[in-house]
Amino acid sequence: MTRPCKVGVQLPEVERFVPWPEYLDLARRAESAGFDSIWVGDHLVYDLPDGSTRGPYEAWTTLAAIATATERVEIGPLVASTGFHAPAMLAKQAATVDAISQGRLILGLGAGWNRREFDAFSFPYDRRVSRFEEALAIIAPLLREGRTTFHGQFHDVDDCVLDPRPVREGGPPIMLGSNSPRMLSIGLPVVDSWNVWWSVYGNSVERFAQVKADVDAVMPVGRSVDASAAVLVTLPGGRGRLMGETYDASVTTVTPDDLGQHIRGVAAAGAMHLQLVLDPITAESIDMIGAVLADLDR
Repeated sequence: MTRPCKVGVQLPEVERFVPWPEYLDLARRAESAGFDSIWVGDHLVYDLPDGSTRGPYEAWTTLAAIATATERVEIGPLVASTGFHAPAMLAKQAATVDAISQGRLILGLGAGWNRREFDAFSFPYDRRVSRFEEALAIIAPLLREGRTTFHGQFHDVDDCVLDPRPVREGGPPIMLGSNSPRMLSIGLPVVDSWNVWWSVYGNSVERFAQVKADVDAVMPVGRSVDASAAVLVTLPGGRGRLMGETYDASVTTVTPDDLGQHIRGVAAAGAMHLQLVLDPITAESIDMIGAVLADLDR
């Protein structure tokens, strides 16, 4: 048996406060444990069910730090909200992190969803998908060709030059963080992969297969776009994924005991890359799942 697809891990968001030295240690530990990639959420603030408010570390400075602390793993935002950055500046950030990591960045992009953080940090929440469409039309050519001009309703870019260019030939691969019909119509002609979150497809192999079939049905002729999926893994002590919204306990439970089988099943259904969301996300959890990955590689 060999690993049937790439397997990454998402580092903590707001499950608990993680001091920075511990956060960086989790990244190093994930690389040592055999994960293929490390992911961080691009969020700003959550109102939690207990009435408290908590925010994660800023995504792009975090990715830059992880890039310097690791050598092998791919890294990326899961996913970067185009609503939080001017598109050309987001391309600049991505190119810089790609250079720091020496070509290990995967650029996950989405339109954002949590209105609380848009309002709190003074970003426009209206027409997010239309804004995303214009942002992608700026980001993709900048990363792939190094230069673009774009005049739209929300953004104007006049002879923007991206220099230094990304290290990876052709720029970092772009991953669409959505499987909604309109986002797919915007993204599939442009992106290299698409991603579905565990709560959207129910953390189920069968449901993932259906989602992929639906995406394949609207794939532009002649295009090949990889599929990826986040997977919630419930470990001892897990109490539900804390992410500023109600935990959906009806999803399929995946544990370390059946994770290997689950990975094989989702890969057989067409997933090329998985991002494991560990509950709880601790050093011990990373080590435990590292042992599962080692078994897959045997």
